[in-house]
Amino acid sequence: MSVRSPAEPATRRRAHGPQGPSQVIILSFAAAAAAGTVLLSLPVATTGPGRASLFEAMFTATSAVCLTGHLIVNTATHWSPFGHVVILVLITIGGFGIMTLASLLGVLVSRRMGLRTRITAAAESRSIGIGDVRRVLVNVVRITLAFEAVTALALTARFYFGYDERAPRALWLGVFHGVSAFNNAGFSLFDDNLMGFVADPWVCLPVALASIAGGLGFPVLIQLRRDLPHPRFWTLNTRLVLAATAVLLVSGAVFVTAMEWSNDDTLGKLSPGGRLLAGFFLSAMTRTAGFNSVDIGALDPATWLGMDVLMFIGGGPAGTAGGLKVTTFAVLFFIIYTELRGDGAVNALGKRLPRSVHRQAITVALVSVAVVVMATLALLIMTGFTLDQVLFEVMAAFTTAGMSTGITPDLPLAGQLILVVLMFLGRVGPVILASGLALRRTTRMYELPKERPIIG
Repeated sequence: MSVRSPAEPATRRRAHGPQGPSQVIILSFAAAAAAGTVLLSLPVATTGPGRASLFEAMFTATSAVCLTGHLIVNTATHWSPFGHVVILVLITIGGFGIMTLASLLGVLVSRRMGLRTRITAAAESRSIGIGDVRRVLVNVVRITLAFEAVTALALTARFYFGYDERAPRALWLGVFHGVSAFNNAGFSLFDDNLMGFVADPWVCLPVALASIAGGLGFPVLIQLRRDLPHPRFWTLNTRLVLAATAVLLVSGAVFVTAMEWSNDDTLGKLSPGGRLLAGFFLSAMTRTAGFNSVDIGALDPATWLGMDVLMFIGGGPAGTAGGLKVTTFAVLFFIIYTELRGDGAVNALGKRLPRSVHRQAITVALVSVAVVVMATLALLIMTGFTLDQVLFEVMAAFTTAGMSTGITPDLPLAGQLILVVLMFLGRVGPVILASGLALRRTTRMYELPKERPIIG
């Protein structure tokens, strides 16, 4: 009788299925996008005769589940009510996170979760401890539903009383845009997105506030729900996210408003109050929400470049926003500040940052830059569009901001496929890379001698 070695079961498990949260999350998001593609490919999903092409369905499904809002067809006119429901479900799935939904279902049904499921949910929700996952998931559901319900109620009332929409239509518009806003998806049921409401604070402000809340990240929202009156209990993550978000919102609004103040194609024809509202809304949406109340293609190229920076930074970790994340940006800022001062340790808001965090932030930033550069170069080679247009499109896809200068439908099929890959990478890539770096531990039994190269 042969004796089975202890290593054999593990080897067989690796051969039969994905191991670890990263592979499970990737395959789960891919499965959701594939299911959405099938549903959107059905004849009932479109308004006209026939059905959507497979690529149109795949592009839209990926954009929805990745919370991007990038489009190659008009959401309002191309898709039927059934298609709109499918898109809304995909947005909801993407917002909660595939593994978050799966783990929550396990909590509600059996009140028990296996270790592997809890680790996977922790990686998706970025909870601190595996034992806290159940509590975190319940709070995520409560907070999400609360924000979506309040936003939907405010928008429903505005559409009903302010625009004479019938009650069922007003309710559907309110729910769809409320869910899309909190999940930073950018999908709209109006032909021109939200351009028809550019000077209406009763539409723009609820959408902007919901998008900002979703972009803060669930750990921040959960802590604010518990410790809002006691800032001294806030974690470093919460303080970094809130401080960076406030700075970026204000500076972004000032920049956009100043650059477009006299542009008659964007803000120039609005009243002063309308210009300020539109500038703030555009600044908030650039942080990966994706709605637009002005024509993005009519913006000054300098404004595009500033928005590229805002999109790349993105929102808070473990939220519905994309991008590099404000915490990564803040860590890089404090690293540079420390080097300029000549200090030995990197400190941030009264706390010392571990060296592993330095390396993670630098790695995520440089890998993200490399992806953006390669994709931009590829699109420049295969199209005749300008660098500023292509860079904006690539940045919007990778950071899941979803804004567009209008060139996406005119890209060749290969170029649109690049955007699909970028949307997927932008949703799952930073999470997986950061989690993998944090969990990876290699112990070297020796150290090499030090030698300093010349820098600069």
